[in-house]
Amino acid sequence: MAALVVAEHDNVSIGPATLSTVAAAAACGGEVHVLVAGSGADEAARAASRIAGVARVLHADAPCLADGLAENVAAQVLAVASGYGHILFPANAGGKSVAPRVAAKLDVSQVSDIVRVESADTFERPIYAGNALALVQSGDPVKVITVRATGFDPVAETGGDASIESIPAVSGHGKSRFAGREISSSDRPDLAAAKIVVSGGRGLGSADRFREIIGPLADKLGAAIGASRAAVDAGYAPHDLQVGQTGKVVAPQLYIATGISGAIQHLAGMKDSKVIVAINKDGEAPIFGVADYGLEADLFEAVPELLTRL
Repeated sequence: MAALVVAEHDNVSIGPATLSTVAAAAACGGEVHVLVAGSGADEAARAASRIAGVARVLHADAPCLADGLAENVAAQVLAVASGYGHILFPANAGGKSVAPRVAAKLDVSQVSDIVRVESADTFERPIYAGNALALVQSGDPVKVITVRATGFDPVAETGGDASIESIPAVSGHGKSRFAGREISSSDRPDLAAAKIVVSGGRGLGSADRFREIIGPLADKLGAAIGASRAAVDAGYAPHDLQVGQTGKVVAPQLYIATGISGAIQHLAGMKDSKVIVAINKDGEAPIFGVADYGLEADLFEAVPELLTRL
């Protein structure tokens, strides 16, 4: 049977996590279809049709789907679910809100946060904050899956030529309403998709020092800024910059951890990075256990010196 990927989009473009989810869907076998549920999302549907490996795009368009409310998107997925053996979502805030609702209505068990497809019914997922991998086999007739984007190489954004089919949109359920959205604007790359990430931890000591030390280094490297949970809890950085098990999972080409001890919670969100550089004055800090390059030094001296050499 075909696999259905529920696209992450902003009604104009397709989110990068969708490309990795398509890769996971292709590994399940069969055709890959993509559902674009939105309002005025014609451009997003066309972008989905160009994704390599996609055979068909289902486009549902209605005002109640404009803001991705979980109840409405779940109802739209359920309206087309009968034709699919696998329904896949990116393991981000949107996917994690919709997938459990779909699984519950279909009376099946959700398979969460997969990083590898062993076969059409068997999947690998991290457990114990990423310290172990579990092989999970599902006997359900429909597999409802969330996909950790860092576990799959994204397919190409272009090269496909899928057909676009307009399908009837569901009516709004009225169980929730969209109240507003606060979007932080930044010239820096998006944390989840950045190739270079510079993160700061509690060792920076204050929000002012976080900005003074992390900001210039990130700007010099063209990097996104991240933070440990300890730094976020201390108010040094906003929650949307948190990297870790309860924050964002990233796997950039280069991850620089400054003043981060390396708690398990944080390592779960960044240890798949291609190259990890750690700067910490504590030579026994756990972060050095996963780092490719470690500098045991005072970050307030090391980072400014690093800037002068870049």
